[in-house]
Amino acid sequence: MSRNTKLALIAIAVIAVVGVGLSQLASSDPDGLEYVAESEGFDATATDHALENAPLADYGGDDRALTVVAAIVGIAATLGVAYGLFVLVARREPTPSEP
Repeated sequence: MSRNTKLALIAIAVIAVVGVGLSQLASSDPDGLEYVAESEGFDATATDHALENAPLADYGGDDRALTVVAAIVGIAATLGVAYGLFVLVARREPTPSEP
């Protein structure tokens, strides 16, 4: 295994540990949008989303196991998109320089 691969795996492991650890500290208080809706009095006009009962809806809610899964899925999605963008950028043909 190359040095870069080892470094990448260590970085992914650190990101996962920190992300999962910090997700356990997330507040269950309303976010900014919910707070403003409540304080301005239009929170009663909100409707439920079609996927409100999905396993990761509301980032797992009060279930710690689902919060961990939501954190891992979020980290994997973010790293996957970043990797895909890096691959796309790296494969671009260099433009010939003007003489």
